[in-house]
Amino acid sequence: MASAPAVSARVGSARAGSSGPTVAELLDFVRRAAEDAALIASLPLDPEGRTWVRLDGPGGSEAWLIGWPPGAGTGWHDHADSVGAFTTASGTLKEHSLAVRLPTDGWKTLELNEGVDRSRELAAGQGRAFGQNHVHEVLNESDSVHAVSVHAYYPPLPRIRRFSRTGAVLRLEQTERPEDWQ
Repeated sequence: MASAPAVSARVGSARAGSSGPTVAELLDFVRRAAEDAALIASLPLDPEGRTWVRLDGPGGSEAWLIGWPPGAGTGWHDHADSVGAFTTASGTLKEHSLAVRLPTDGWKTLELNEGVDRSRELAAGQGRAFGQNHVHEVLNESDSVHAVSVHAYYPPLPRIRRFSRTGAVLRLEQTERPEDWQ
């Protein structure tokens, strides 16, 4: 994956105080950033892999502008103790998620009940917010069109847990810390 240099984006506003932004404020930030045509156009796109630029999120949050070439995806993961939001700025992304609260630690394999799978398409201008330990995967299923999205998390990501899935079995494969991806 190619990485772009960090840039600043001042979009939206944050609540004063040390409690950090709410998920509604994160969603407002990513929506406004996704409407910033100059910001979206500044992202270098790579036909082989995802690209990203770090943004200044509201209230000390971590924010990213991400480019998704056709066929790119994240794999199953969560953002552990962070809440978050993302909005598609161009193209269309698909999110598969699980409507289940996972244990935070101490497990390796979990059998999922029927009916926990959720799927949604997020076209340009559409986004969503989510709470802690939200397990999902995000994909650009297009054969030919790049997608671009804006993401924000609070607190800044302390870890990401990566999962594999075979049928109803979800397996914790790896826990990444910020030093693993920055």
